Amino acid sequence: MKTLEYVIEMLNIRKEFGTFVANDNITLQLQKGEIHALLGENGAGKSTLMNVLFGLYQPEGGEIRVNGEEVKITDPKVANKYGIGMVHQHFMLVEDFTVTENIILGTEPTSAGMISTKSAAKKVQELSELYGLDVDPYAKIEDISVGMQQRVEILKTLYRGAEILIFDEPTASLTPQEITELIQIMKRLINEGKSIILITHKLKEIMDVTDRVTVIRKGKGIGTVITAETNPNDLASLMVGRQVEFKTVKGIARPTDNVLEVKDLVVTDYRGIEKVKGLNLNVRKGEIVGIAGIDGNGQSELIEAITGLRKVKSGHVFMNGNEITGKHTRKITESGIGHIPQDRHKHGLILDFPVGHNIALQTYYSAPISKNGIMNYATISKKANEIIQKFDVRTQGDHEPARALSGGNQQKAIIGREIDRNPDLLIAALPTRGLDVGAIEFIHQQLIEQRDKGKAFILISFELDEVMNVSDRIAVIYDGQIVDTLDPQQTNEQELGLLMAGQTKTKANGNQVKEEDSKHV
Repeated sequence: MKTLEYVIEMLNIRKEFGTFVANDNITLQLQKGEIHALLGENGAGKSTLMNVLFGLYQPEGGEIRVNGEEVKITDPKVANKYGIGMVHQHFMLVEDFTVTENIILGTEPTSAGMISTKSAAKKVQELSELYGLDVDPYAKIEDISVGMQQRVEILKTLYRGAEILIFDEPTASLTPQEITELIQIMKRLINEGKSIILITHKLKEIMDVTDRVTVIRKGKGIGTVITAETNPNDLASLMVGRQVEFKTVKGIARPTDNVLEVKDLVVTDYRGIEKVKGLNLNVRKGEIVGIAGIDGNGQSELIEAITGLRKVKSGHVFMNGNEITGKHTRKITESGIGHIPQDRHKHGLILDFPVGHNIALQTYYSAPISKNGIMNYATISKKANEIIQKFDVRTQGDHEPARALSGGNQQKAIIGREIDRNPDLLIAALPTRGLDVGAIEFIHQQLIEQRDKGKAFILISFELDEVMNVSDRIAVIYDGQIVDTLDPQQTNEQELGLLMAGQTKTKANGNQVKEEDSKHV
């Protein structure tokens, strides 16, 4: 019998933070040439375990072996030496630097004692083309989308020539098309003899791309299963310890008056290029309007224009019949708009503030939190703990810095804060990004519950099944315009995908007919 060749073995790893045990004697074994999924709820300890492997944390117990040899990985440089690279969920990028500068940071090529950015940019360009990543080497990080930043992180790892790649939620912010491309990249890497550990919550992704799955729950190892011998339902049950419903049950929407009206809106990006081009949209009380579109078609600019984070070039935005175009963000928030932002770190949280203070960010200046300009910290703490409990935010308490929470728990804290404010319109941009199936189920239920109370929602998501599942109407955005509005009951993912790619409805239907015909040939 052939002995299995493990390139990485993490045996009985124990990691503690004070009295909190994040990893309780977990074992993970990665075979050469496999894609191995690490699955668990938000805060289960997946990222902690991988940070131990990458040398960012030192374990309290257990051992790590690389190619059968026991090693001590004291920092990321040592990890790189052993051929381990990590694509982080929360990007390790310097915003003011270009793509190339970020990629070469720490390994700068020099020519005659000077840093040779030009030759590095050429190599970055070649790698980008090789893996179909379509990254501009000279773009500044602060000017590119979340999805593009993700690709830079992947490029950074490839540039360093890692043999073992850890992907921490790599598809959390990618579109379905980009996910397909990334899966191809991963398979290409495996064919080149590399091995991959993939941290993800997306069960479909695990079924599509992985060889084996290790499940952890609340810091403990539940076991490793062969992907081909399991299914999404069993994996979900192993992960959360109970049966999970994937389909959100909801009654028929009964929308009433318009809450939001967007008329002939034109918005430009940082270069002055029009990204929203004469867009019209209305959202009514008691309905969820899903906005479906490929990333980069004006979704971010639209949301930022409505919420006051970006200037409007022309057109009008009305909230409950009152114009809010160009008003300050606070005034817009006070008009009854809540916002779960696409980038939780940039616009959703102040990472060095405690969880409690982050929950009070939108309301700190008003009663009951504030009186005569003096904040009541006991009230902040009480309110924060209510939300922590209701939304199952896994934290050591409201005093813990937001930075210390897992991505999914940071997201739950933001969602809890925004729903608790009871806005007339809640804009949810990628609300379930980085959440596990149990948390997604809970968030969807919350949105529908609020809808039934007469609240209005805009849902922006790159997950087509989420848009189909939760929305009452789907507005398809393409090249800065709403090209069609669909009833989720009367459409399917294929038609939706074609409209998102810029096809007209007649064309989309025509293609469908052709496809149907070909099935019967």
